[in-house]
Amino acid sequence: MAGPAFRAAAVRVRVPATSANLGPGFDAFGLALGLYDDVVVRVADSGLSVDIAGEGADTLPRDESHLLVRSMRAAFDRLGGQPRGLEVVCANRIPHGRGLGSSSAAICAGIVAARAVTIGGPSALDDDALLALASELEGHPDNVAACLRGNFTVAWTEEDTARAIALEPSGSVVPVVFVPATEVLTETARGLLPRTVPLADAAVNAGRAALLVEALTRRPELLFAATEDRLHQDYRASAMPDSAALVGALRAEGIPAVISGAGPTVLALTDEAGADKVLAFAGDHGGNGPLFAAHRLELDRAGASVLPLDV
Repeated sequence: MAGPAFRAAAVRVRVPATSANLGPGFDAFGLALGLYDDVVVRVADSGLSVDIAGEGADTLPRDESHLLVRSMRAAFDRLGGQPRGLEVVCANRIPHGRGLGSSSAAICAGIVAARAVTIGGPSALDDDALLALASELEGHPDNVAACLRGNFTVAWTEEDTARAIALEPSGSVVPVVFVPATEVLTETARGLLPRTVPLADAAVNAGRAALLVEALTRRPELLFAATEDRLHQDYRASAMPDSAALVGALRAEGIPAVISGAGPTVLALTDEAGADKVLAFAGDHGGNGPLFAAHRLELDRAGASVLPLDV
């Protein structure tokens, strides 16, 4: 049986950064942010060429072990076969190891690019199958759902298959991220979580997670109460004390702030009027200079996208 046919032209894929959990929505909620990685992929006659600029340019591998390449290979297997060769060019802007979904971005970029260069790819690997594969590669669906679908996503697993819905956040929500210079591995942060939690804490989180859906989409004035968490942030604080302190300082000012994903980035959800107040917290928090680089971002509405090469 013949394998798939591939496009001769290169394709360009853009994928957004994501923030998972959003406080109480542990391993379920994701928010797509307007900070992007781009990848250009072309099917070649032979071999593998990987070029990387930006984040990870000095540390990421340029061979088959690169996460994006491994994800492409997995997608090509689902699509029916591997191309003879690949040329991959990555322009990375999403910080690595900071809780902004850099691994999910690599996975989603790889599988979307593989589908795009395969003739008939979208029908052979539809959006639901794309989400299932991305979740399988990442290990959980929260970040990959937001990366693929954009907006605010609620993800879950049903019969061992990842599912997700995307909801449109309120247009008045302005995300601000505080990105530290140091990384925290997801595995490290997860290792600090207890096997059981008090029933009262679980009940509070269930209520806050339900409230967050309403607050983020229709009633942003409820975001402060809706972002309260008792399941994971306090348990992980020892791995990121500066981030935990910043969340506490922001919340003491009435600002909805959470640890982004597994951290250590801090995410504040504010509005136009509050953005300057939030950015004021980017000042010196000790040491020889600012511990956090603050960035006001847009909300991403499109998710992973195939773009013209000249955009």
